[in-house]
Order: sequence, then structure tokens, then C-alpha cells
Amino acid sequence: MNRRLALSGTLIALAALTASPSAAAPADPDCFDREKRPYTSVVDSHLHFRPFGGPAIPFEEMTGYLRDTGVRYANVYGIGQTLPAGSDCTYYLSCPGTKVTPSMKNDFANARDLLDHTPEDIQLTLSMTFPDLANPEGVLERMKLLEEEYPGRFRWMGEVNLVKQALLKNAHEPADKADIAAWAPFMKELRDRDIPLTIHSDLGNDRDRTKFLPLMREVLERYPDNEIVWAHMGLSKELSTMDPAQHTAILGQLMDRHPNLAVDISWRVLYDQYFSKREARRHYVPFLNRYADRVLPGTDFVASRDKNFQVYKDELEVTSRINRYLDDKAFRQIALGQSYFDLVGLKDKAPRVCERA
Repeated sequence: MNRRLALSGTLIALAALTASPSAAAPADPDCFDREKRPYTSVVDSHLHFRPFGGPAIPFEEMTGYLRDTGVRYANVYGIGQTLPAGSDCTYYLSCPGTKVTPSMKNDFANARDLLDHTPEDIQLTLSMTFPDLANPEGVLERMKLLEEEYPGRFRWMGEVNLVKQALLKNAHEPADKADIAAWAPFMKELRDRDIPLTIHSDLGNDRDRTKFLPLMREVLERYPDNEIVWAHMGLSKELSTMDPAQHTAILGQLMDRHPNLAVDISWRVLYDQYFSKREARRHYVPFLNRYADRVLPGTDFVASRDKNFQVYKDELEVTSRINRYLDDKAFRQIALGQSYFDLVGLKDKAPRVCERA
């Protein structure tokens, strides 16, 4: 190991070269030392800057949360299904029976906020969240409207819902195979513009763990050339008893067959129900190590005004805990952001991970 010696003299130099490694400076000062640096991800690829209803955390305050937690890259998601303007509800699960309606208003609000308050030290990627996948007519026209209003600004689409069981009590309509076939016009536009698509599609539930898997298979078979990110690895609160071995086998088969498929590991539900368990990690850690170049980190934080910095900090820490178990290559790809940079097409490069003593 090379050492920069503060003292002169041949004998002193020789003594320094035989000193313990802990007394030496790292060979590469630009590498990332996992033993001394945080394990929290520098990317939040799944962050909702707008809530379902009610006031949002102001944009500059939200970017301050990123800055203060070391997050330097984020996707600016809205939420495509909004609660009624007159409702005092801010979260759909708190008001079953209240209808959520697809809307573009959050996408316009995010674009305006980003133009007015673009941070110099954080890379933000605007995402279109308005599409109603069960009623895809008009999606292409609305995409073109956003492009006319904000040329080149929207470089992502999602999170959009294929099937989300948690929203069923709020009149959410899951898409079916006929709907998926009708996506063709806007999926072509996404391919032409090299825009990834994040899809929320529940894998199943505790009664039928793979009930909705055929829908995701249909998407992947029909649109193999689209860059698709499966949000939350298909997991949800409704699916707490999935066998990790079966789950990772299903994901592995799909990712081997579909090289444009990625997954995000956002939402603390993944940690609370799966990653926190040692036996489950025996399956998930090797999976993440193997497919690290197609795994994206995220919090799934929803920036409702009733939350604050501490809530975001906690969500980032919990959703990043799985990073501690990754090998160095996967840590660089996921926690340090290289998989995200590659998917978005950024020229940024994640630092190498320091070799361990």
C-alpha cells in the first residue's frame, strides 16, 4: 500500500511502511469507504413530491431534505390519482369509498416547481404520473402536451398502476390484457424518447400469491424493448407471506428473459415484511448482488404536509438497510447510484468502493 509520509529520513520511512494498515491513508482517496461512510442510498428513484390530497411539503423544503440526508439524485414523481379537491383526506387508505381520479395536475405542479427552484447540487428527473393504464386512450396526446409545455423536461414515466389492491376501495380500475394491448401508441413514444416506465403491479396477495403475475408477464412479452421498472419488486402490504425463494426465482426468470426489466426496492414494506428477516435475506441478497445493475433504490416517501424531515430521514434509513448486506459491486450499483445513472443516461459515475483491510 502506498503511503504519504509526513516525516523524512530513510529509517523513518521504512518504519512507516511496516506500520499497521489502520495508521495509513487509503490508497485511493476517491474511493468510498463502506466502514466509515453511510450506507444510505444517494439516489431516491421513487419519491412522490406531491400527495394524494391536501397540501404538499414545499418543493425547496423537500429538496432540502435530500441535501441534508446525502441524496443527490431523485425522480420527481407526482401521484396520478388525486382525491377530490374538497376532501380533507390526504391519504386514500384513510378514506375508503372516496374516489381517486386520474389527473395531470401534479405533473404540471412538479414541472413548475422544478423550473422555479432548480437546485444546483441535486439532479432531479421529472416523471409523468398521470396515465390511467386501464383507460389508455389519450395518454399519447397528454404526453405530447407536457412535451410542448416543458420541452425535454420529462425523462421518466411512473409510478403508474397496473393493479394496486390498496386502491380498490377508492374506485381504482386495474388494467386487463386488452388494456395492455392498447398501450402500444404511448409505449412506442416512450421507446422513441428513451424514457423508462415504472409500473406498480401487485404480484398477488396472501390468498393467491401470484394472482396478478400474468398481467406483468403480458406487459413484458408485449413490450420487450421498453425499459420497465417493476416497483417494490411486486410486493405490497397485501402480500406478507410470499416465499422468498419462490419470489426471487420468479423475478430471476423474468429478468433473464427480459433484459430491459429492472426492479426498484422502494417502500419500507419490503424491509418490514421481508428484508428484516435473516432467512429471507438468504435469498434476496444473492438476487440483488446478481442483478444489481438493474436494481434501483428509493423511499416511496409521499410529501404530504403532515410529514417532516425526520419522517423522510427515517424512511431513507429503513429502505437503505438492505445495502449493508450487499457485496461491494452491488453496493456501488445500487446504493451509490450507478444502475440509476445508466438507466437515466447520466454521465455521472459512482465512486469505486475501497478495498477492505
